[in-house]
Amino acid sequence: MVFGHRFDYSDQDFQMLLKLLSETIQLDGSIWGQLYEAFPTVMRFLPGPHNEIFRQYKELCAFVRGELEKHKEDWDPSVPRDYIDSFLAEIEHNKHDPEAGFDEVNLIMCTLDLFLAGTETTSTTLRWALLYMMKYPGIQEKVQAEIDRVIGQSRQPAMADRANMPYTDAVIHEIQRMGNIVPMNLPRIASKDTTLGGHFLPKGTPILPILTSVMFDKTVWQTPDTFNPGHFLDSDGKFVRQDAFMPFSAGKRVCPGELLAKMELFLFFVFIFQKFSFSPVQGVELNLEGQIGTTLTPVPFKICASLR
Repeated sequence: MVFGHRFDYSDQDFQMLLKLLSETIQLDGSIWGQLYEAFPTVMRFLPGPHNEIFRQYKELCAFVRGELEKHKEDWDPSVPRDYIDSFLAEIEHNKHDPEAGFDEVNLIMCTLDLFLAGTETTSTTLRWALLYMMKYPGIQEKVQAEIDRVIGQSRQPAMADRANMPYTDAVIHEIQRMGNIVPMNLPRIASKDTTLGGHFLPKGTPILPILTSVMFDKTVWQTPDTFNPGHFLDSDGKFVRQDAFMPFSAGKRVCPGELLAKMELFLFFVFIFQKFSFSPVQGVELNLEGQIGTTLTPVPFKICASLR
């Protein structure tokens, strides 16, 4: 959707891109990244890993710039192929309005945001899914039993199946809640003077609505610190939505990829566990603590996968 073509898994440019994404996200959320955010005037003159962030972003932007230049060579505004083509059309349409925000620099940054967010967050959630299903094999077996009953082994899952798979849907939601991959959310800025919880916030005040506070709220979840798909099931085993479940944030600045991410997670998760069973390496204790970066990612782990 972004570049107009798929990358082969063995493509060296694609492998480089994924490596840069992973390293940049880890550095962004590290103590070095936090120190730079707090003291940019001082930190920009000091050596340290934080300087790698800027080099990596330059490489990422150069990658997108290369894709952009390829698009411009055979661009036809009447036949948009992808997001980049559509953005180029908006640049042309708004070339006399510099305040509109449609320029090539913004195109590169928006394209990078879409590609980075859509790639890293979904794959991170699926890695948490593998960890939790290995940690709780009984839950993995119940998921597979529901998959076999509703879909079977002969056809691929479809989004229409989700309505008939409340337990699997509940497990996916609980993985997102416990995985809590964006615990600090992303910063916002007050667009006008406002009062929140009795506190006056002047226009321009940075705001960080912490998602962890609701994802583990003891007044909402029966067992907030324990993996429990029952949080999303009623007494009849039907799926129940919870207002405190907001891994994609909320309001006008909710994640624009929420619907796509939900579809991806369901289809990928079901297809994986339709075909495979997963277990930890014998004698190895699973680490569910995670490591902090821009997102909360699992510590690297090994798995044993067996065909069903």
